[in-house]
Amino acid sequence: MTTVEPAEAGVSIRRATRADLLDVFRIEQAVFEQPWPYSAFEQQVGTPGFLVAEDAHTVESPPPVSGYIVADDIPNHGRPLGHVKDLAVRPERRGEGVGAALLRRGLSALASQGARSVKLEVRESNEPARGLYEKFGFEYLRTLPKYYADGEDAYVLVASLEDRDGF
Repeated sequence: MTTVEPAEAGVSIRRATRADLLDVFRIEQAVFEQPWPYSAFEQQVGTPGFLVAEDAHTVESPPPVSGYIVADDIPNHGRPLGHVKDLAVRPERRGEGVGAALLRRGLSALASQGARSVKLEVRESNEPARGLYEKFGFEYLRTLPKYYADGEDAYVLVASLEDRDGF
């Protein structure tokens, strides 16, 4: 059964299903210079942190996927550490709060899995994403030199999931 969260930013958020993969992959290719392969998304289907946002106000059936997040937890000295691996929004839906809605639900999913903190990597040049993450309490930890294939550095950002009053 797929649980759909109430609409926020004009989208409903739910766990991704196999039927969403083509839309997710198309968004990935449109947004990132180094897109994940389709198979990477296939491996994430069914995990609690692979969520999609779909247009809540459309007559299309099924509604189009507006964005997605892939987040999971990894062992870290006996405590799970959340990791936001991928977050993307369809270009024509940017600036509408879709990314914030996805991040909020992804962080909530990580917290419910026992993660006390979360990390992510973001391109140094991706100022809109960095701004979003800062609004959610992420702080700079370190730089990963030449992290991306084109030689650009990545910033590692971290945030605490403890003592948050909801997401």
